[in-house]
Amino acid sequence: MSSLKSSPARGALAVRLPVERFVLGCGVKLLVSHRPQSPVIALQMHLRGGHSLDERGLEGQAFLTGALLDQGTRRRSEEEIADILETAGATISGESNGLSAAAAAEHWETLLELTAELLTQPMFPTTQVRRQRQRLLDRLQIERDEPRVQCDRLFKRLIYGEHWLGRSATGEIESVARLERRHLTAFHRRNWVARRAVIAVCGPTPPAQVAALLDRALARWTPGEDLPITIPELPPRAPRCAAFHAKREQVHVQLGHLGVRRTDPDYPALVVMDHVLGAGPGFTNRVAMRLRDELGLAYSVHASIHSSAGLHPGTFTAYIGTSPDKVPVAIDGFLREMRRLQDEPVGEAELATAKDYVVGSFALSFQRAARRASYMVTAERFGLGDDYLEQAPKIYAAITPDDVQRVARTHLFPDACAAAAAGPISVGVLRRAFVRK
Repeated sequence: MSSLKSSPARGALAVRLPVERFVLGCGVKLLVSHRPQSPVIALQMHLRGGHSLDERGLEGQAFLTGALLDQGTRRRSEEEIADILETAGATISGESNGLSAAAAAEHWETLLELTAELLTQPMFPTTQVRRQRQRLLDRLQIERDEPRVQCDRLFKRLIYGEHWLGRSATGEIESVARLERRHLTAFHRRNWVARRAVIAVCGPTPPAQVAALLDRALARWTPGEDLPITIPELPPRAPRCAAFHAKREQVHVQLGHLGVRRTDPDYPALVVMDHVLGAGPGFTNRVAMRLRDELGLAYSVHASIHSSAGLHPGTFTAYIGTSPDKVPVAIDGFLREMRRLQDEPVGEAELATAKDYVVGSFALSFQRAARRASYMVTAERFGLGDDYLEQAPKIYAAITPDDVQRVARTHLFPDACAAAAAGPISVGVLRRAFVRK
């Protein structure tokens, strides 16, 4: 039974999330958490590969393949699918790495059967492909002139270089314009295969019933082969900068460097460090207190290394939107706070506030069935262990000032930061602002 219980770790609530595991006949890994009183059934399917499998020159292929799954199957039209979803109070959405779905609990069979049909029998009707492609092209055209979007793209390229991690999952205008129905059907046939999939379901239906239905509904899904885990070759950390010039009032700035994997043993200490530095609410967030509250440079400012950690290294990213003349002060503020974490132990009171927030909010994030399904996929992908949810609050609560200082010294590189900016600013101005003399 799914429940919350009191934990000795600073009075926190720990999450109990019982999981039963199955391997279906087609090769899918299925995780089911029985939550008898839930009014909703939620499903999350993760597919290994995503936009890393886009063919060069056809970027956006994986994104459109996922986005078009619900636009028609061999059995049903787009309109018929929409009617079923409305009747069941259900939603289904796909993207490059899988899909998510939810419905009123009494319609669990309808949701699972329809999801299985979308996974195995999508048709990608030509009319819908053209319509969705045009919508994506319109979006990309708007984003081409949007400073914040361009700042993010520049930053990722500075960190990841030519690796696919530095490319947008939605592709580029030129590549998306080339995509046709045949590209999507071929991508689905090659890459949407059962052995690359993890499906997590949370709801009131007994796990054995969920497994039996999906085993039958997915019986003809092509098993395929799983993908090997490869270690990416990425550019070394080093000061680099890039700018996108736009006539705006504000400059968007991202500063940072290559980060960590989710499996890094320092991850819990980095979560706490982030809440001290720039990921917590205002009362536990140094960059917000300094750059926003004291200096009045911006309303939106944050910094984090743990939030992007995944199978591959994420990034340490510090962001601010500010006026052009304040960019040097803002960058200097980020670097000073990074070095202060390395040079000075965090005070006990400040650390306690950050830990109380991390521990106290941990269990609250698991109230929704969709969050639980998403977590089950994460735990499976990163091998977090069956007792992780019970142990995590205790681990966070045990973080010391020495732990925070150690991980700051190990994982923050203020002298090797890259910086991207978009707005009324040049590369030369940006370089002078962030390269330490």
